[in-house]
Amino acid sequence: MPNRLPSPVRRPAPRNAVVGWLLRHEVSPAGPQTPSPAQRTHAWWKVMCLTGLDYFSTLAYLPGIAALTAGALSPLATLVIVGLTLFGVLPMYRQVARESPHGQGSIAMLEHLLPFWRGKFFVLALLGFVVTSWIVTITLSAADATVHVLESPLAPDVLEGHAVAVTVVLLVVLVGVFLLGFTEAISLAIPVVGLFLVLNVVVIGASAVELADRQGVTSSWWQLVTTTPLTTGISDVVLAFPLLILGLSGFETGVSMMPLVDGGDRRGVRGRVHNTQTLLTTAALIMSAYLLATSLVTTLLIPPEEFAPGGEANGRALAYLAHGLLGEGFGTLYDISTILILWFAGASAMAGLINIVPRYLPAYGMVPEWGRAVRPVVLVYGALAVVLTVIFRADVDTQAGAYATGILAMMASAAVAVTISARRRRRRRATAGFGLLSLALGYALVDNIVLHPDGIAIAAVFVGVIVVTSLVSRAARTIELRVGTITLDDAARRYIADALRHDGTLYVVAKKPLRGGQQRYVDKESEQHWLNPLPSGAHELFLEVVVDDPSRFSEDLRVHGVQVSGYRVLQVHSPAVPNAIAGILLALAAATGTRPHCYFAWSEGSPVHHLLRFLFLGQGDTPIMVREILRRVEPDPRRRPTIHVGGG
Repeated sequence: MPNRLPSPVRRPAPRNAVVGWLLRHEVSPAGPQTPSPAQRTHAWWKVMCLTGLDYFSTLAYLPGIAALTAGALSPLATLVIVGLTLFGVLPMYRQVARESPHGQGSIAMLEHLLPFWRGKFFVLALLGFVVTSWIVTITLSAADATVHVLESPLAPDVLEGHAVAVTVVLLVVLVGVFLLGFTEAISLAIPVVGLFLVLNVVVIGASAVELADRQGVTSSWWQLVTTTPLTTGISDVVLAFPLLILGLSGFETGVSMMPLVDGGDRRGVRGRVHNTQTLLTTAALIMSAYLLATSLVTTLLIPPEEFAPGGEANGRALAYLAHGLLGEGFGTLYDISTILILWFAGASAMAGLINIVPRYLPAYGMVPEWGRAVRPVVLVYGALAVVLTVIFRADVDTQAGAYATGILAMMASAAVAVTISARRRRRRRATAGFGLLSLALGYALVDNIVLHPDGIAIAAVFVGVIVVTSLVSRAARTIELRVGTITLDDAARRYIADALRHDGTLYVVAKKPLRGGQQRYVDKESEQHWLNPLPSGAHELFLEVVVDDPSRFSEDLRVHGVQVSGYRVLQVHSPAVPNAIAGILLALAAATGTRPHCYFAWSEGSPVHHLLRFLFLGQGDTPIMVREILRRVEPDPRRRPTIHVGGG
């Protein structure tokens, strides 16, 4: 008798080549699963280009937002964001990377705070905000790229008034890239990010030369800053803070893509964590330098009225400088680079969705099993993005509130997670620092909800849809055979082998794991001899299933053999009693070549009550459920383990 039984789960072969291609690559809850595209790891700087698409693309509009909201104090407001980035958000996500090395992010840290179903519903709510932020990132970025396309002098007149169609085309191409694979997405991200950053260096350099020629501009600006009343300055910076903090959206994506990061010389989890932290730090330093430089040159060189709605620098401050300082040729090249990075910024969000959502919902049984497969998930997210684009008419401003709500909710939850983690480790300074960060991010979230209540409404719709569809899926999949590997300890193997030598088959008596010592087993044995055709003198084995966490959908089973006053007992822990019994019976049949006989007594009580108990507590009218699971897995009655049920 082997210590590991054959897996009773039989995955049907794909019906055709197309289905096989769609289901070929999967993402598992604990990390990439062979042959997943995430199994192929990449150098951290390459993954940084993929995660940085969303992060670095904010340079296209963030300096203009800072100037519009903070005016002359824009560089100071940006300095506050840079300080928050380097001394708050970066340490926070470095800690998240350390505590969730398989890419589950801060959600995994918070999941452990609440047990059972409360934890699952909490995760579903957080996933609703995650999906909100990243789906809207995809649609918003594509819509913003469309705006730049239509405003470009090179855009043909035929595109005028067709923003929705152009955005949908951009989304379809993006989906096509991810259907090819992660390697193709990363290969495309590297030149897009590289070109955009290089062109911004050129714009910053040209702006510095221009400022050197205009010697009085800097001194005039500084005089304006120093003469601004302190209360007015603080008010302007505080008002700009919630908007500018959206530029930090790339950190959560960076953590979610940890499975793609190669560990380098430090192999295994430690190397992956180290290189992911290097990725996060490098991205934060690059972005901080760019933000400070671009905020300064745009504030000093662009007239304030150009930042207002309808102004030439509104939403495109650096493009305004590129055209004005370096000519139309360079300006057009800068526009093309901006369009590319804004369009492909959705790739960061798509990669995050692919890497994090399938690590939860399939493990909870809250989506069909194909929800682990990468390509079907890409198609679902792509279709959802197209639907949202049509609903919002590809309007950037309409989607901004939902984008901000999702991003800020994710960051605030991460701050709370690391604060609790630091408190449990009794790190007082870290607890205080992360606590202040939680308050700052919480303020930004509340401020955004007040200013954009439509954002929380959209997020609530996503949360509601995820919760409802997840529960429906869980109910529909309840009677699946949901077990992983089945491992026997030495005592269990010995009991099974002895029973086979004595009887030639296996007689298994299902028993609730109740206290009471030997008398419980004596009574159960007598009951089964009276109710069922349990042979006299049979070396029966008692099977007890202990339900620890019924909110889990499936897990590996470890069967332990114990003796209670001479009675041989197989004990196992599982989320659901019927599924565990059915899985063990099928695995024993495959390993021994016999048809095990399993004996039950009818359960007392209402069938509806038992059904609800089974759905939420993992136990109910067990014999009916066991038999139905066996019937679904093994359609041939002659090969199926036999179920005996007795009682009045």
